[in-house]
Amino acid sequence: MFLKSIACEIAFREISFAAARSTNIVETEFLTQGHHDHPALGNQEIQRRLDAVPAGKFDAILLGYGLCSSILPGLNSAHTRLVVPRAHDCITWFLGSKERYQHCFTARPGTYYYTSGWLECRTRRGGDHAAGYGGFMPASASAGWQVTYDQWVQKYGEEQAKYLAEVMGQWEANYTHGVLIDFDFTQPLRLREKVRQICADKGWQFENVAGDLGLLQRWLDGDWNEREFLVVPPGRKIAATFDEQIIGVAPAAED
Repeated sequence: MFLKSIACEIAFREISFAAARSTNIVETEFLTQGHHDHPALGNQEIQRRLDAVPAGKFDAILLGYGLCSSILPGLNSAHTRLVVPRAHDCITWFLGSKERYQHCFTARPGTYYYTSGWLECRTRRGGDHAAGYGGFMPASASAGWQVTYDQWVQKYGEEQAKYLAEVMGQWEANYTHGVLIDFDFTQPLRLREKVRQICADKGWQFENVAGDLGLLQRWLDGDWNEREFLVVPPGRKIAATFDEQIIGVAPAAED
């Protein structure tokens, strides 16, 4: 297949590595990291890139974004199917599955995650990652946590959702760990030393976990099982589902 990938630059190394191993031909396009901080503007920019893709050129457009502060709902292509990983945010990509991510989040919520992209994006724009966290909070603890709050309201009601939000705020202010998600091909970057120093400066415990490119590789290889990926027909829009599927296709009446 001839595929078009439009993705956040946070996964530049990982997507490039997986694309090089794919039997498909993949044309990659990366957008500047940070669109999830302003979801409405980010949504508009991604849609603009989708609209610029020529009709009939690609077998599918691979959209490299998680729900990320509700940045996905409404996105569509008039002429080419979209394929999107079912993920709240990009940490799912680096850990290999939403299930593994949920396990890590549940086991230790007070954790910042680091990858090569999270450490390098700030540097590419002339900043110093050591001056800030340079990492990533789980979606439910970052700018995207409003999406999770809405899910809680849907599932448990307003009263329980407020309680969960209050509990969330207690650990949000007290991080204890910094976790580097590392891969064999990022070993020469000496990321462990960088993250270990950041954690020492913050008084956090450092941990290193092995990354898993399985999800990204299946995405680029065209192995789109329904449990892990949403395939959006041409002309239809992405919607948040507020359940374990994370995203779905909006009803035709809402298109």
